[in-house]
Amino acid sequence: MSDTQSPEGGNDGQRRKLEEKPKRAGVFDDDNEEEVMVGKEETADRRKKLRKDDEGPDHSGFAVEADASEDKGSRHTMEDAWVVLPDAWLDSPGKLRCAHFAVYDGHGGRLAAEHAQKKLHENVVSAGLPRELMDVKAAKKAILDGFQKTDASLLEESTSGGWQDGATAVCVWVLGKTVFVANVGDAKAVLARLTAEDTNSPLKAIVLTRDHKAIYPQERARIQKSGGTVGTNGRLQGRLEVSRAFGDRQFKKVGVVATPDIHSFDLTDREQFIILGCDGLWGVFGASDAVHFVGKLLKEGLPVTTVVRRLVREAVRERRCKDNCTALIIRFRPESVQPRA
Repeated sequence: MSDTQSPEGGNDGQRRKLEEKPKRAGVFDDDNEEEVMVGKEETADRRKKLRKDDEGPDHSGFAVEADASEDKGSRHTMEDAWVVLPDAWLDSPGKLRCAHFAVYDGHGGRLAAEHAQKKLHENVVSAGLPRELMDVKAAKKAILDGFQKTDASLLEESTSGGWQDGATAVCVWVLGKTVFVANVGDAKAVLARLTAEDTNSPLKAIVLTRDHKAIYPQERARIQKSGGTVGTNGRLQGRLEVSRAFGDRQFKKVGVVATPDIHSFDLTDREQFIILGCDGLWGVFGASDAVHFVGKLLKEGLPVTTVVRRLVREAVRERRCKDNCTALIIRFRPESVQPRA
C-alpha cells in the first residue's frame, strides 16, 4: 500500500486467481540502475501455483515462468493484489503467445486493487491486443485504452458503492517475444540483463518504470494545470503522494489520472528475469540489490516459487519492511532449456 491514506479492509481474497484470464503490460529498456524489492506471501491458499508458459501458439523461442508472494508486513490489512497469467488469451487464443503479470498496490482500502485485478487484462484484450501478428503501436493503444476503461468502470463502481479507494499498478504483457510494461504510481518493474552474451557474465539491474509522484516537476505542473495543489509535504492537496492511480475519485478533478507510461522491448538471450513490486518492497531493496538476491538463488537451481517467497521474507523479516509487501518474478528461458522440477 502506498503511504497515502489510512488503510481499510482486510487481506483475504486479494490474491484471487483470474480464472483463465491473462494480462499484459509494457517494459522500458533503460540504462538506469536501481535496487528492487519484492514481497512475501503469507498463506498457501492465497498463492498461485507456478505456471510455465511452455505450450500454446508462437512463443518465439522463449518460455516464461512466474510466481508471486505477499506479506502484509506490520499493517493490519493487506491492500495489494496481483495477477499471474502465463496463458492469457482468455477464451479466444491467438497465434501470438500472450502472458500477463501485474502487481496492484491499494491505498485507502483494497477495493480499487481488486477491481483492477479482475478487469484490466480483460479490458486490454477487448481493446484490440494483437493476436496474430505483432503490432507494437496497436498493442500500446490497447493497453492505454484498457487502463482508461478500467478506471472509468472503477469510478462508477466506487461512486455507487460510496468508497474512495485507489491503487497504483505495474503490469507486464509478453506477446510473442515482445515485452510491454505499463505503470501508474510508484509500483516498479526491474529487469535483470546479462552484461555480455556469456551466461556466466554479471547481471545488470535496469529500472523499467518511472514513478508518478506529485512532488516531481512534470507531475506537479500537470496537477497545477488541473487546478490541484501540491503541499509542502509533497502531496497532492496535502494528502496523496502519488499523482497517477486507478480510482481515488475524490482527487480526479485535481490532477490524478490513470494514464500509464508504456514501453516495450524484444527478448534476447540476455534478458533473464523481471521483478515487479509495490513500493513497500522497493523501500527496503534497491534494484541492483534485488537482482543480485534473486539471480543468486536462481543460479543455485531454486524454482521461481521458492525464490519469490524468500525475497519477500527477506524484505519483511530481515529488512523490516513495515508496509504491505508484494513481489512477482517473471523468468525467461530459451524453450530448449527446461527448468528443474
